[in-house]
Amino acid sequence: MRDNPIANYVRTTRKKRKMTQKDLADFSGLSLHFIQNLEQGKESLQLDKVNELLNFFNAELVVKERK
Repeated sequence: MRDNPIANYVRTTRKKRKMTQKDLADFSGLSLHFIQNLEQGKESLQLDKVNELLNFFNAELVVKERK
């Protein structure tokens, strides 16, 4: 899988908060399986769940054109 900035952000932020993937799943209300897939950079994730998780970290998804 290629480099995924969302996966990197979630993994890094989770670790900064000293949370396990299970902790994050419990606190965010999302499944452990979803958290694992996201951090592995799986491409077939539901955008509403990604946004819900980013909201948990007080972050948002921003779209910009590639250079």
